[in-house]
Amino acid sequence: MSPTRQPGLPPRRPWAMLRSGNRMLVSIAERATSKELQMGAAGKRRNWLVSVRLTEADRVIIDRAANLRGRSRTDFVREAAVKAAEEVLMESTLLRVSPGGFEAFMRAVSTPATPVPEMVASLRRKAPWQKDSARI
Repeated sequence: MSPTRQPGLPPRRPWAMLRSGNRMLVSIAERATSKELQMGAAGKRRNWLVSVRLTEADRVIIDRAANLRGRSRTDFVREAAVKAAEEVLMESTLLRVSPGGFEAFMRAVSTPATPVPEMVASLRRKAPWQKDSARI
């Protein structure tokens, strides 16, 4: 018996899709993190299987977006999931800084911004759809 097959279940494939009513069960091969790769045998790439239940409408949207990017559904969903996970981790990451570094940071964010001449000029120009005088 292969290591990816459980007794009584069909073999797992990253591209396998099963229908369940109006939903699809999509299996996705997810890339292992570098720490997980280090824990495995040297030189071997480990994949982890992730299953996601999608409505038909969700699948259609994902397929359209994946096609626009020139990616497969699996690659698109994996990339989106990893990006979302990284954002969550970045939001909850604790930053440690020395007291001097914190004071420098606070000075930098507390000082008034200096106007950028190009931005000021851009804001003073009329928008193409405006007929009145300048906005500022």
